[in-house]
Amino acid sequence: MKKSTILFLLLCVSVRSIGQGTFSGDLMMQVNFFDRDTNIKASGNPLYDNYLSGSQGWLSLRYNVKGYTFFVRADAFNNSNLKSPTSANSDFGIGAWSVNKDLKDLSITVGSIYDQIGSGLFFRAYEDRGLLIDNALVGIRLKYKLTNNIRIKGFTGQQKDNRLYVNNTRYAPVIKALNIEGDFSIGNVNLSPGVGALNRTLDEASYQNVRQVIKAQVDKDSTAPRFTPVRNMYAFTAYNTVTYKNFSWYLEGAYKTHEATFRPDSARENVILHDKPGNVIYTSINYGMKGVALTLSGKRTEDFVMRTSPAETFSIGNGMLNWQPVIAVLRPERLISRYSPPSQDISEMAGTATLQIAPNDLTSITLSHTSISTLENEKLYRETYGDVSYHGFKSWILHLAVQYLEYNVPLYQGRKSTMLYALTPMAEITYRLSEKHSIRAEVQYMNTKQDYGSWIFALLEYNIAPKWSIALSDMYNTNVNKNFDNPNSNDAGFLSKDGNHYPSIFVAFTKGANRFTLAYVKQVDGINCSGGVCRYEPAFSGVRVQVTSSF
Repeated sequence: MKKSTILFLLLCVSVRSIGQGTFSGDLMMQVNFFDRDTNIKASGNPLYDNYLSGSQGWLSLRYNVKGYTFFVRADAFNNSNLKSPTSANSDFGIGAWSVNKDLKDLSITVGSIYDQIGSGLFFRAYEDRGLLIDNALVGIRLKYKLTNNIRIKGFTGQQKDNRLYVNNTRYAPVIKALNIEGDFSIGNVNLSPGVGALNRTLDEASYQNVRQVIKAQVDKDSTAPRFTPVRNMYAFTAYNTVTYKNFSWYLEGAYKTHEATFRPDSARENVILHDKPGNVIYTSINYGMKGVALTLSGKRTEDFVMRTSPAETFSIGNGMLNWQPVIAVLRPERLISRYSPPSQDISEMAGTATLQIAPNDLTSITLSHTSISTLENEKLYRETYGDVSYHGFKSWILHLAVQYLEYNVPLYQGRKSTMLYALTPMAEITYRLSEKHSIRAEVQYMNTKQDYGSWIFALLEYNIAPKWSIALSDMYNTNVNKNFDNPNSNDAGFLSKDGNHYPSIFVAFTKGANRFTLAYVKQVDGINCSGGVCRYEPAFSGVRVQVTSSF
């Protein structure tokens, strides 16, 4: 057992003896049973051929007493495919722990720290279990309330290395940051400004690794950039929220000093290290009045790569110091969610406008448009979307939507293909049988000639509030694109026949703070996105079980 775990348990015992406190926690368990299906390429790896099942789980415990908060989380991975979807990994240990003490205006935290500065585009330490992202800062944080309007926060530590799952293995580079925020009112205007500064210092091994990469690319091509990397990278941010009646405006700008940065090099048709500074500007404007709401958001990004080391650039989730806000609206609908655009930290110019109209209490209309390109004006993403919801029929709710999409498959998914153009109409109808019983039907059709080709998705769901939910669905590939390029198969022509069905049966039971789900799933391969961070996942066939509980 790690020394940090033993120390944590000793602290819990000693504080427990002082007096009574409050105890709470939560559990999440996921189990997969793999059913081999060669038709959809859910095969050809140890999960389907040998192990046949796998699981992952997280148990968090919190204890509060006399101004102290103790937190510990145990992580368990048993033949889990969450880290690498085509292989099994096992591990167990303390995934996170912390001790916090509040002393009037001062708060002290040691251990695993989850926090952010501003919107997160400058620094964000967070957890996303769906993508196995856990970039907690392992160190110490001080928060001080200087006045009723000004707060100061500082922290230092090393970032958790999630490649080894648990036991708080850390990246060697050291991170230090300072953040000052305020909250002021001038008449009817409220201002919430903030500034932040960050320094990341490379350790000797990481520094020499970057030097070797630079030397190797120069040895291969004498015209490639030749420079001496820096050990210290500095970054600065300033942000502010202005609120006036029904209007609010958030603006943030950040800058980082020059350092080795991986970026595409068109002259060499490759991605190599350049010595570049970086910057990003992000803004969001919201205005609302009776029956109307308008949201505008935009972001310009240039070489703003924030990692523990330049060598971590290509590893999604590994060594990430920040999280850049996603300008596009991340939609949950099954077909269009396959083409969600992640933020680009090298070159991006993005903007979204969303208008919501409610002409009466029974009708709501949403219209939005998103445009994303590189700074060199290469088209990355275009979306035009509209929907209408109507509650005027007795016991019925009607929802209609349509999306037009242009999506740069080569850039977002990293494989040989073309720009995807798709038109997707959608319809959803909910019928209330009684106060507790309802039926929901959903139909989507994506018309496209690119990628797999067109899709049809249908779902029928029966709900018995507040305990039961049962759903049947199917996703079918029609008008198959026989020139589809599958990046993870030696048989690039496996779709040169009728399309496949991807049925699903889902049952959920909820009682109090406990929720149990059981699903039989056949899922097409594709991009899985969560909060704007995306990764490729192969096809899945089998049974999924999940248990969540809080106490």
